[in-house]
Amino acid sequence: MTSTPHSRRDVLKGAAIAAAASVCAVSSRRAEAQGGTTQSRARIDGVLQKAVDAKEVPGVVAMAATDKGLLYEGAFGVRALDQGTPMTLDTVFRIASMTKAITSVAAMQLVEQGKLKLEEPVPNIDPALGSPQVLEGFDAAGAPKLRPAKRPITLRHLLTHTAGFSYEVWDPNTVRYVKASGMPSTPSGKVASLRMPLVFDPGDKWEYGVNTDWVGRLVEAISGQPLDVYFREKIFAPLGMKDSGYVTSEEQRSRQARVHQRQADGTLVPQPLETQFTPEFWSGGGPLYSTGRDYLSFSQMLLRGGSFNGARLLRPETVALMNKNHTGNIPAGIMKTEMPARSNDVDLFPGAEIRWGLGYMLNMQPGPNGRSAGTVSWGGIFNTYYWIDPAKRVTGLIMTQILPFADPRTLKLYGQFESGVYDALKAM
Repeated sequence: MTSTPHSRRDVLKGAAIAAAASVCAVSSRRAEAQGGTTQSRARIDGVLQKAVDAKEVPGVVAMAATDKGLLYEGAFGVRALDQGTPMTLDTVFRIASMTKAITSVAAMQLVEQGKLKLEEPVPNIDPALGSPQVLEGFDAAGAPKLRPAKRPITLRHLLTHTAGFSYEVWDPNTVRYVKASGMPSTPSGKVASLRMPLVFDPGDKWEYGVNTDWVGRLVEAISGQPLDVYFREKIFAPLGMKDSGYVTSEEQRSRQARVHQRQADGTLVPQPLETQFTPEFWSGGGPLYSTGRDYLSFSQMLLRGGSFNGARLLRPETVALMNKNHTGNIPAGIMKTEMPARSNDVDLFPGAEIRWGLGYMLNMQPGPNGRSAGTVSWGGIFNTYYWIDPAKRVTGLIMTQILPFADPRTLKLYGQFESGVYDALKAM
């Protein structure tokens, strides 16, 4: 049948109406999504504000992003309970062990360049690495009993905390060894504080320790640059992380949040700002300062396969390798405290299967607050935490300044924030 001009007009008119209806439907869906996202963000605001009002935390900064861009950012409460200066999005935090992921990225840059190998014995830059000794116990007089390690230490061991190094905070034998040997404690900033014996043979177990400090020493030795300079040139500047570093300026110090000590009754007591000093070495394991926005840029880089802000720091396959299980069947992530003022017992996902990637914790199953299996995460001793979920393409962080680590009230808030982020993601 041949169309008449009139019937063609009807067809075109019908098509135009259908197209308009389709546009309206898309606009409506977009509006619904935006409305849902707005509601989700408002719910997150409410959760964070409620925690501040209840004095669960003195102040908090929380942020999240997808691989497409910013999803949420908020700042609530104060930087110090005895001063009342508002917490802001550019507040400077001591990020402690969130430094470890940055050091791990630096090491993997050198792996990409063929200057470091994951599986070979690490370069012998120090007897503690090149000729490691294992602490077998103590004799009747209390003297340490040492023997040579059964196998050499590799970079994979160091990045996964399976080399045998420990921390005094979570290891009773290390506490005893430090006292018996007179070696300096790790917060002293002395290189000698890293020269501790292993508490097991490399590859046998998982134990959180000074492994990443040694990774930092390796980065310095291989690159020929002090770690602060390497970070600044190879990571911070490319990502626009202008408030990240080992030393704060006076202006940055004026934006710094103070650490608060949780008391037995749950109250928080603000501590003085730490006295800055120049250590013997820049630690790859702990003492960086940063902001929520800076660290979110770093985690977005990892979420996006090594590239962000127009800069490529790692190849996508390298980031994918970092996110895999590198401890096999060795359980990870559980730490029993030896210093209750510094840390509670740590078990962030009770009963869950936790492993370790090249630089951070790895969830083997979905988490209770929305994260997927394959999510990587960790935190810092002053109760700052981040996660990166490659499957759902989202990353988030929450920052406050409280001791001891694994503070139950902060962890509860972290879980509520994470849940809110995934709700917002669904609304999109």
